[in-house]
Amino acid sequence: MLGMSATIRRAGPDDARTVADVLLRGRVGAGDAIPPGVHPDHEVREWVAAVVVPTREVWLAADPAGEPSAVMVIDGDWIDQLYVVPEATGRGLGSQLVELAKTRSPAGLQLWTFVSNTAAQRFYERHGFTVAETTDGSGNEERSPDIRYTWQP
Repeated sequence: MLGMSATIRRAGPDDARTVADVLLRGRVGAGDAIPPGVHPDHEVREWVAAVVVPTREVWLAADPAGEPSAVMVIDGDWIDQLYVVPEATGRGLGSQLVELAKTRSPAGLQLWTFVSNTAAQRFYERHGFTVAETTDGSGNEERSPDIRYTWQP
């Protein structure tokens, strides 16, 4: 069902568990495209509740049935996290969130993605992002090569 109509809303403190669930499911669902996380799930949940939801702009997208299916975290002009659960990928939720991020940061955006995540690279390039730099991964927790993308209007 390409281009499904999502309900997108700002996440609040009561959504921390849902945000963490979607983030974790999306990351695991990406398989080998994303290196394994370095933190156990309970630490990710604590980080989302204590840091992410209170200090960043967090958006949840729900499918037509109301099931939370994607999450985006904006930190200044950074898309800090963008995950879609496996069963909802390819349905336009990520695109709707990126378009929202562009309206929230009209002067430009940047983000990191792993070199191994070629699907994400194609996705961001379709949305007008261009490669700004590549690294050997020494600057991220996973120690996996990554790419910084930027979008300028």
